[in-house]
Amino acid sequence: MAEQINYTDDNIRTLEGVMHIRMRPGMYIGRLGDGRNPSDGIYVLLKEIVDNSIDEFAMGFGKQVQISIEDGNVTVRDFGRGIPLGSVVKAVSILNTGGKFDDKAFKKAVGLNGVGTKAVNALSKSFYVCSHRDGECAWARFECGNLIESGNGPTREKNGTLVEFTPDATIFKDYSYNMDYVETMVKNYSYLKKGLTLILNGNQYRSENGLLDLVNENLSEDPIYPPIHLEGEDIEVVLTHGNAYGENIKSFVNGQDTREGGTHLAAYREAIAKTLKEFYKKNYAPEDCRQGVVGAISIQIQEPTFEAQTKVKLGSQYIWEKGGEHGQTIRSFVNDFIAKNLDNYLHMHTDLIPVIEEKIKSSQEEREAISGIQKKTRERNKKANVYNRKLRDCRYHFNDKRTDKTEDDIERSSIFITEGDSASGTITKARNANYQAVFSLRGKPLNAFKESYKKFAENEELQLLVSALGVEDDLENLRYNNIIIATDADDDGMHIRMLTCTFFMKYYPDLIRRGHVYVLQTPLFRVRNKKENRYCFSQDEKEKAIRELRTNVEITRFKGLGEISSDEFADFIGEKMRLDLVKLAEEESITELMEFYMGDNTLERQNFTRQNLRSEEELEDINI
Repeated sequence: MAEQINYTDDNIRTLEGVMHIRMRPGMYIGRLGDGRNPSDGIYVLLKEIVDNSIDEFAMGFGKQVQISIEDGNVTVRDFGRGIPLGSVVKAVSILNTGGKFDDKAFKKAVGLNGVGTKAVNALSKSFYVCSHRDGECAWARFECGNLIESGNGPTREKNGTLVEFTPDATIFKDYSYNMDYVETMVKNYSYLKKGLTLILNGNQYRSENGLLDLVNENLSEDPIYPPIHLEGEDIEVVLTHGNAYGENIKSFVNGQDTREGGTHLAAYREAIAKTLKEFYKKNYAPEDCRQGVVGAISIQIQEPTFEAQTKVKLGSQYIWEKGGEHGQTIRSFVNDFIAKNLDNYLHMHTDLIPVIEEKIKSSQEEREAISGIQKKTRERNKKANVYNRKLRDCRYHFNDKRTDKTEDDIERSSIFITEGDSASGTITKARNANYQAVFSLRGKPLNAFKESYKKFAENEELQLLVSALGVEDDLENLRYNNIIIATDADDDGMHIRMLTCTFFMKYYPDLIRRGHVYVLQTPLFRVRNKKENRYCFSQDEKEKAIRELRTNVEITRFKGLGEISSDEFADFIGEKMRLDLVKLAEEESITELMEFYMGDNTLERQNFTRQNLRSEEELEDINI
């Protein structure tokens, strides 16, 4: 019989102030993490503070934002209007309090729900804010969201707001800021806010040409024509074509990097295809018009709605909406702008007309030549019932018809790509079938860099993988948020990992750019005695475990996933799962990377291998 528990008035609790944020941080900032992923919470905290400074600039106040990060401590100083002095404590500690509920004070801001700064305060070990206004200042100091002291007095500093905070290490375990991620964030702010100077740890960032600078400075391959730059009221667009597969389009709303896109990106993609079809007066397929597109779109709208507090995907349907009334749809706003301005641009730059059409035609010819082969491959797989043997699906994914999915379900939805029956069986038994799927490769996949697109279309394994991911027709149909490559920690496993990453880089690079592709870290050692098991991911962890367990220690070296029991493995793909994000810097040339690592075995690569060759013992000293 279940234990009887009394349910009384004493069980009813009210969480005061920002305590609910500390108890349920994921509801406010998404994932927590330790800083290895650009979506981790410490970057959300930083961005919430900087967004406020950017919004001041957007309203015409303050032309510089100073940011410094040292040993995990963050300082942000702007030179805007400053928080009204009588509201400094309320503005950073009382939920649903802020100036952005007032359209007169902030017309097109990113943060509009009165939560952002409060979340930073609540989730910081220490938080300090000081507002300077017209020779007077007000300040407050908090610890874990609790007010410690506050005061006011005269000041000689310029108007604006200073915020200093240190994320709480009890919430963000072993965190550290990856300055590459921070620099990318700051650069994006400069591209989106022409005339704004941002200073990060003494380095200055400023853009004179907006999104055109972003595209030009981050082109990893030579475009086939100079980028087209179109600007209008509350919208800015850049467009060119390259020779890489897929699309590489950055999108922003009110200065927010919406790396998962949303209604504005969908409208941009639709408008490009529609406008080019109408300009050439030919019924080109949309995918042929967009193949190889490199570009960016930024729009400004009132009170944007995002699909999560982390604000990476725009959900708004209208450019403004209030009290049951609304303005033009975002779709028609973007479509009308691109249709008119791109058409005008092409009529004024007639040299581009044959170049763009030739690109569309070549994409069409390749697609038509391959589509039949792909169709036959998929039909053959279906008839052989191979798909069901390769994929052990989960219950939650993006494009099903369930109405009870939560943001957490979507965030956690994952597919493990592994090799062999043993590893596949281990992960399948250990996984959480609600949101973790398993796809089993048979041997080493095709080297996508060396082989032709025709070979890719004929390849059973890769076509099944594409089908499992749901990206046969469009990346927006991706069925899993996390694509996790899980291979053995031996030579063959490393080679399979490289081949799989090469496949994504060549044919689906945007999955990498959007932060969907990971490599699973699995333990290299088990150190145990009669009382305790320790799983170690490096030589240092192993040595530490040996010292702490001391007596009668038994050490096991794992080289294959199949060597680890499903009970043990459940610990490594659960809440404490260690994932390495597969990163691709915007300025890195995909072709050059793949040529070096996956092309012919040149003298240059041989020399690189010799210089970096490690013995088995040395390999155990690093995280593989």
